[in-house]
Amino acid sequence: MTKNQRKMSGFVSVWLGQVSSLLGTSMTNFALTIWVWSITGEATALALVGFFTYIPSVLVSPFAGVLVDRWNRKWTMMLSDLAAGLSTMTVLLLFITGKLQVWHLYVTGAFSGAFQAFHYPAYSAAITMLVPREHYGRASGMLSMAHSGTSIFAPVVASILLGVIGIEGILSIDLFTLVLAIGVLLLVNVPQPMATEEGRESRGGFGKEVVYGFRYIFDRPSLLALQLVYFSIFLVVGFAIAIMSPMILARTGDDATVLGMVESAFGIGGVVGGIVLSTWGGPRRKVNGVFVGLILAMLGIVLMGLGRDPFVWAFSAFLMMFFVPILDGSDQAIWQSKVAPDVQGRVFGARVLISDMSFPISMLIGGPLADRVFEPAMIAGGGLAGIFGGLVGIGRGAGMSLMFVFAGALGILIGLIGFSLRVVRNVEEILPDHKAKAEKPSSRGIGA
Repeated sequence: MTKNQRKMSGFVSVWLGQVSSLLGTSMTNFALTIWVWSITGEATALALVGFFTYIPSVLVSPFAGVLVDRWNRKWTMMLSDLAAGLSTMTVLLLFITGKLQVWHLYVTGAFSGAFQAFHYPAYSAAITMLVPREHYGRASGMLSMAHSGTSIFAPVVASILLGVIGIEGILSIDLFTLVLAIGVLLLVNVPQPMATEEGRESRGGFGKEVVYGFRYIFDRPSLLALQLVYFSIFLVVGFAIAIMSPMILARTGDDATVLGMVESAFGIGGVVGGIVLSTWGGPRRKVNGVFVGLILAMLGIVLMGLGRDPFVWAFSAFLMMFFVPILDGSDQAIWQSKVAPDVQGRVFGARVLISDMSFPISMLIGGPLADRVFEPAMIAGGGLAGIFGGLVGIGRGAGMSLMFVFAGALGILIGLIGFSLRVVRNVEEILPDHKAKAEKPSSRGIGA
């Protein structure tokens, strides 16, 4: 077996472990979504769960990125997984003792979200070391398949198991899959990156290394502009993500089966898109994959808002998620090719904050905006019903459907504007690929 084959087998093993963990987590998220909606009946409550889970991850990312570059990437991933397991165990104990309340999910979500900030840069940087450069696109496709594949089975399985083993059983399965993922990580060798000139220049005190990630991006206008496109997209798409489950439940009379079907359609689209990307590897010019994928995914969001029955929602979900792996995989390949491996932790941490900070903000606003503005405006006699009623209908859920249409239309506009900018469109030509010439392996920090 060649060196590259050994590395790829290690990546596949880690990937399979993460698939199992993602399946358990997705089942838990689905079950808790149904539980929160049954308790509150409000989009705001579900949006707040997402907000409190996501905002710590974004805010901690730049600091986590520095530690990821200092620490052993494998042990850092395991630390993040253990924190997620502690949160799940806490929710399980609260539920079986009859003490679980919605606000508990805000707290446990914030705790696990803060540690999740370590997982993304550690996982991304580890993949850079495990996968040959020419297979970055394919690896991203496999990651998309993992996320999307769990979305196919988790809602269906969770909706069935809710009536058999209840929420406590699903939470127990989540814990088991987490232990399995950690066990796989223990068995796989994840190489530490070799020292590069960029890595040596970045070293210093903790504060200097945090700033380095931002300075790296701000010194490269093409990377900064690409992240600002993502910032804008997350700002408008966050509204839709925050209200997707409430919209489906509101328009179907709280039918969890339909919600599960639509969420599975999201997963099927993502899996098919991931298979296409992992087989194809993406377009030669990755930036084309970013913007074509972005515009077509936004079209799926528009159709989701226009739909009024499960089959249209399912088709829209499939369309949207089919293009997300191509979009994200192409973007990830650009960053992995341009940023030296031994500084990817801090650069990717800063990257997350720049692009994703708008997402929790829009999620926070999206729930109240739906409950207090768009939903009342789209009932019979409401202020917007006469204008848009023919487009999305009127009544319960119509206001949230209209928000989907607006979000998707704005997303398409952002994609067109972004691609028209030379600094973004020519990012691959403007910036050289990093050079992997190394002096010696980096051995800083714990577990190296």
